[in-house]
Amino acid sequence: MESGHSAVRQLRYLPAVGSTYGIEVLSFAALRSMDVQRHRTWPQRPDFHVLAIVESGTGTHEADFHNHRLGQGSAVWIRPGMVHRWSDIDACDGPLVLFRPGFLPGFTVAAATTPVCWHLEDQCLALALLAADHLDREHHTAAHTPRLASPELLSHLLAALILRTLPNTPAPTGATGSAGRRTEVFRAYRAAVEEHFTDWHHVTDYAQALGYDVRTLTRAARAATGTGAKALLDQRILLEAKRLLAHTDLPVSSCARRLGFRDVGNFTTFFRRQADMPPTTWRSAHRTAGRHSA
Repeated sequence: MESGHSAVRQLRYLPAVGSTYGIEVLSFAALRSMDVQRHRTWPQRPDFHVLAIVESGTGTHEADFHNHRLGQGSAVWIRPGMVHRWSDIDACDGPLVLFRPGFLPGFTVAAATTPVCWHLEDQCLALALLAADHLDREHHTAAHTPRLASPELLSHLLAALILRTLPNTPAPTGATGSAGRRTEVFRAYRAAVEEHFTDWHHVTDYAQALGYDVRTLTRAARAATGTGAKALLDQRILLEAKRLLAHTDLPVSSCARRLGFRDVGNFTTFFRRQADMPPTTWRSAHRTAGRHSA
């Protein structure tokens, strides 16, 4: 991981033997058996997606400073770059699907707008578990009988599982008209923000690079997330600032430079405006809370 992030484990996608298609199906039980040292309870930052469904049991999960209670019917979607930890999944059972970001590129908007954790009602849970089981069987077949392997089938089954699991159906990839165009614009804006937020702090920068005006980006962002383009950008910068402050020992001035602020005073003003407290106060409060919960 980058220098200064030693408190966070960087998890890179490493497929299991025979699982070479950018997707892997596990379970909470399998995760526990592979992780006897309980590294799962430490802050970690994967470069891949994890979609988990709790079939039975209870537990807790933390993602980007929010704690989530897990129980039967809980669904969790961890996106690449999130700092998270499985606080307590000793009693949880159910499937976990790991997949690379490019495995389902059409679900960019769904990944950006879906909450980290939500609840599935009984009927939806049963159908989601059936979809996960089908995906698991095909994944097992692909890994152990290569002549029957079909990446396209795995991709379609994962798409079906996500559609069955999501709290809201994402906009269809091939949508037409104004809704489809807004979706396309938002995808481009979201991807650009993820790539450039440490350098570009103004929506005009993205508008010029993408060939849209600011109002178009704002309408697209609000349609997809309920939040304007500027607020979305500020939230992304703030989240990364919190990650740096919480999970590294970097001075505030170094955090500011990493996020593209030439002056630490400007960074402090930005952070105070967004978080209602200066960065040093937030760091102290978060670390005190973390010690109490350990």
